[in-house]
Amino acid sequence: MDLPFFDIIVKSGPVVKGVLLLLAAASVVSWAIAIEKFIRIFAFSRLVSQLSLPGPGTAGPNWLADRLRAVAAAEPVASGEPVSSFSARLERSLQMEAGAQIQRLQAGLPFLATVGSTAPFIGLFGTVWGIMHSFAGIAAAKDTSLATVAPGIAEALFATAIGLAAAIPAVLFYNQANVSLSRIAARLSVAVARLAKELTYTPSSRTGFADGHNIEMNGRGLTDGRIDAR
Repeated sequence: MDLPFFDIIVKSGPVVKGVLLLLAAASVVSWAIAIEKFIRIFAFSRLVSQLSLPGPGTAGPNWLADRLRAVAAAEPVASGEPVSSFSARLERSLQMEAGAQIQRLQAGLPFLATVGSTAPFIGLFGTVWGIMHSFAGIAAAKDTSLATVAPGIAEALFATAIGLAAAIPAVLFYNQANVSLSRIAARLSVAVARLAKELTYTPSSRTGFADGHNIEMNGRGLTDGRIDAR
């Protein structure tokens, strides 16, 4: 029996139609989040790569380096504070900023996790409801022929299929995004730790930052919003 998807949807009951509409909307939103997320993750990964590489590889605008420079500039310097103490405090501040940037990239991932874990159950609900509706129709018609049973069963199973179609990509997107973010976070943490160790402050120099202290690097510098080899 030929039962196109469109005919199944049209002939389904209002509850099953609501389930299918909910799952379709969740799938569309999941794809939109995944596409936007991977574009942002790819762009952020390039910024981290620029931040990690010395020399010409760091050329070009880099708002992440500019942000780290601003955090370093805002770090207060206590009178007579040892360089090691300042470096440790600066590293904590930079690591906190790095963590905040990674956390911003994680926005939307909980929705993917929710769709991945709940969509099969929502589809299963539609299947159970469709089978119940089909059995009620069979009882009313007093006919157990395949022509009577098949449409209701197909409608019920279609809800489960749509639930799986929404859940599987969401789970794949969620896992891949988490793996990518974990790798980027590790690279960023290493880069930030190295920067904090290379940065030194010179209280005698009253130029460079608004709070009255200057931050310099042993061999590298944060200039014009990016890391520059010296």
